This record gives sequence, C-alpha cells and structure tokens, in this order.
Amino acid sequence: MPSTFAILFYIKEYRLDKHGKAAIYARITVNGKRSEISLNRKILPSKWKFKGDKLKGWSAEIQELNRLMHTVRHRIKVIQEKFIAADEPYTSIDIKNAYLHKDKKFKMLLELFEEHNQQMEKLIDVEFALGTYKRYQTTKNHLSEYVKAEYLKEDVPVRNVDLKFIKGFEYFLKATKNCNHNSALKYVNNFKKIIRMAVAHDWISKDPFYNYKVQFKTVEREFLNKEELQSLIDKEIKGERLGIVRDMFVFCCFTGLAYVDVQNLSPNDIYENKEGSLFIKSKRSKTDTGFTIPLLPEAVSIIEKYQVHPKVVNTNRIIPVLSNQKSNAYLKEIADRCDIKKNLTTHLARHTFATTVTLTNGVPIETVGKMLGHKNLRTTQHYAKIIDKKVMEDMDILKKKLKIIS
Repeated sequence: MPSTFAILFYIKEYRLDKHGKAAIYARITVNGKRSEISLNRKILPSKWKFKGDKLKGWSAEIQELNRLMHTVRHRIKVIQEKFIAADEPYTSIDIKNAYLHKDKKFKMLLELFEEHNQQMEKLIDVEFALGTYKRYQTTKNHLSEYVKAEYLKEDVPVRNVDLKFIKGFEYFLKATKNCNHNSALKYVNNFKKIIRMAVAHDWISKDPFYNYKVQFKTVEREFLNKEELQSLIDKEIKGERLGIVRDMFVFCCFTGLAYVDVQNLSPNDIYENKEGSLFIKSKRSKTDTGFTIPLLPEAVSIIEKYQVHPKVVNTNRIIPVLSNQKSNAYLKEIADRCDIKKNLTTHLARHTFATTVTLTNGVPIETVGKMLGHKNLRTTQHYAKIIDKKVMEDMDILKKKLKIIS
C-alpha cells in the first residue's frame, strides 16, 4: 500500500491567458508519483497567496475559490479512503481517474446498489411498484450484512464479485437469514440486476453470473377444494371481526386478489359494462401489472353486505379489512372452526380462485392469467399442473371404487 500521500494546489504562472490569469490545478502525489487535476478556474498570480491552506483575502472570488479547493481536497481524500477501506493498491493516476469518473474498475458494490435503489424510488408508481422497491432495499440490506460478516468490510469493489462471492451470498441467505431456496434465489436475482448494470458500464470485465446455474424449485401450492370452500361459506360465524375476516377471505377466493389489493380497493376500481355486469379494473400493488376481473355473484354479495359499514364509508373502500397480522390470526381460528387442516392465507385464497373457482370450471388458462395479473403465462400454467395432478388422484380413487364393485 502507498506510504506517502499529498494534495497541493498550484498555478501555472508560465502559461497566462490574455487577461494575465493562470489556471489552477490540484496536484496529487502518491509515493513520489504525481498527477494533476484542473479546477477549471483561473486567478491573477498576484492574488495567489496563502495563509495556512486558504487563499488570503475576503473578496467574493477568493471565498469561492477557497470553498472549491476545500471541496476538491475533501473529494480526493474520500476517494483515497475508499481505496484503503477496500484494501486496494492505488496510484495518483488511480485517484485522478476516480475523481474524474474515468476509472472503470473503481466502483463499490453497495454504493452502486444504493444508486440503483435511489433511482428506482423516484420511479415508484411510474415504472415500479412500491413492493418492488422494497424488495430491492431488502436485498441491499442482506448484501450489506453478508459483506460485513464474510469480508469484514463496509463495502467491496464491484470488480471483486465472482462466482464464489455469489454462491457465498446464496448460502448466507439460507443459513443466516433463514430464507428458503426460492426466496434466496429471488434476492440473488435482484443482486444479478446490479451486476448486469456494472457489466454494461464496463465497471466489471465479465459477468460473474455466467456460470451460476441454479433453478427455482417447484412448490406445491395449497388451495381449497369445492367442499372446503363451501363449508367456509356456509359456516355460521359469531363475532363481527371473525365474520369480516371470513368474508374478506371468501372475497379473495372469488376474485383472486391479494391482501394488499383488497385493502386498497375503492369504489373507483369497480366498473359496469353495457350488460350491467360489474368488474374490477386496477393494478397489482406487487408488480404494478394491470388486471380486469369480472365480479362473480358471491363477490358482489359481499360488497353489498358491507356497503354501509362505517369502516367502508369512512375509508372509501369496498369491504372492511383488518391488519394482515390480525387477519392471519383470525384465519387460523376460522380454519379450526371449519375443520380445515390447511393454513388459510390470502395467498391460498388466490390459489383457490385460480384452481377450484376458475380452471376447474373450464375458464381458459390465458383468461385466468390475465385476471391474476400474471406477466408470464408460465406462472399460470403451474396452476394447470395442479389441476391435472388432482384429476389423476381423483381417477385413482375412482379406479379403486370400481374394483370393489366388480
């Protein structure tokens, strides 16, 4: 590592312009080797007099130059400190290039991630959903913890990211942050976007993700069958809060909406077509993808039930919705009362809409995907596989029954 470092401001008195002024430069010296940076300012040589590290005088020109030199000195020192913190060898040319943003190798990973997230934050509701921004923030926080734990540093140069770093981050997410396989890969994919940015800007020579080959695991999604859904609808629920949560869950089963989308649903999102049928038209909070859902009679009856409910009237919403935490707690109690062994969540309700309510009843998979707000048909096709598996299981049961008869 360099042992000597100095910053000096000077003028080139031998090269004056037509007004007799000389250009001002900052000289960076590292281990006796120099480089210079122009401040794009000029001054009369007669005024180039210092007291300590500042120019003498109180004129506006002198005060402005003193502020500029202070800023330049500070920026150069910050760059030097970054090299030291990253344990990176450097020269005066390296510092100059970093100052002028010409250094392609010197870009810090978490600094780049933060720049990305700040830009994304400004585009919330324009190009990105709030949920997407939050997931990138969480990814950055996890990555920061990984760098501190594994490398004992606050940040690392982006050019130091390699396959070992990526696999280490994946392991950290699973072992330390208790992420399941698919959740860990989602965070890694967010990280991958940042690295692709670095590759595009030539801050890193090659894509370290090139040889990273990991697949998402197929997860069997639970849903309510027809009998379970009917028992939930028919069950007499005592207690207003339990009733509200049950109705909210059933509403999700017949619309496919996620919890946050039901929570945000207002009368402005309900439309009526020429035939008098009602439908919801809005965007998913998670992905900012638009969707249109024709309202089934079961969903309409729930909306009508709560039209004059104080919480609906006061908040300009469609149905009253409790907090997510309270809703999940009440759903467990409702499942017990209905003797349903599955973990009731609004995600399960959404899966129920995709399977039991729509696909099982012959609604085309493309239509289901559009109602769910899926960007990719492959996401919806997973539900079709669930239905196919259920058909095979039901037919196996039928075969056994037929054997008994014969």
